[in-house]
Amino acid sequence: MKKRFILTMVMLVWAVAAACANENVRAVQAKLKASGFYFGEVDGALSSEVAAAITRYQIRNGLQITGNLNAETSKALGVQAEVAAPAGKNPTAGSEPPPAAETWRRLRKSPPPTAAAPASATPRPDRAPAASSATAVLEPIGEGKVVLKRERLRDYVGAFVLAGLDPHVGAELEFFAEQVHYYNDGMVRRPKIQSDLVRYDRQWPQRRFWLAGELEVKVQPDSRIRVTFPLRYEVRNGSRHASGKVRKTLLLEVLGDDLEIVGVDETKA
Repeated sequence: MKKRFILTMVMLVWAVAAACANENVRAVQAKLKASGFYFGEVDGALSSEVAAAITRYQIRNGLQITGNLNAETSKALGVQAEVAAPAGKNPTAGSEPPPAAETWRRLRKSPPPTAAAPASATPRPDRAPAASSATAVLEPIGEGKVVLKRERLRDYVGAFVLAGLDPHVGAELEFFAEQVHYYNDGMVRRPKIQSDLVRYDRQWPQRRFWLAGELEVKVQPDSRIRVTFPLRYEVRNGSRHASGKVRKTLLLEVLGDDLEIVGVDETKA
């Protein structure tokens, strides 16, 4: 009888906690939808679409890019910090769950409507400027014209950063072309990039990133797109740690409705 009572109480507590969590997700969905970052139903269901919306909010407001509703993002949204994107074991982000692969894949390939600037975000000295509703039309190239919204590029950058936090080490390799102009190494192939990503993960298994400013976008004569952005970082390996800011540059090739990295470089900011 006592065991049955304990089991009943545990189930009751679980049900109450689940109901509260659903309401918290609803609050998150409603706030992100009102601000133009979420485009699904307000149904209390946590999904990769919600996680992608959380990431968009983080990118636009200079918050830590996690794809999860961490304490910093929760405070900015005015909700509880108990919602996390679907994920498993987290070897790279301390106590925070890692982003699920479907989250960064959704950000990478599903261009959303242009997001509006949220009114409730707390201003930060290093936050990215609020999103604009204007379409970023790039200069005409040859017979055609490259037309991309700046929101699309922000999402791509956010997806690339999230992939670097994926438990599957080297997940960001999916963003690279077969041959890439890779930092100071000149033209390299994907196996070289993969080994470099594995080495970096071993060197700094705990990593945190923030988009610390606006994107600079330039169209190249060959129709490729050069995107430069300031990225703030904190990395750790046991007692060893480092932090700072870099200006990272991605050279992107437009492939239908997708983008592919054909060059990458960075300098100290």
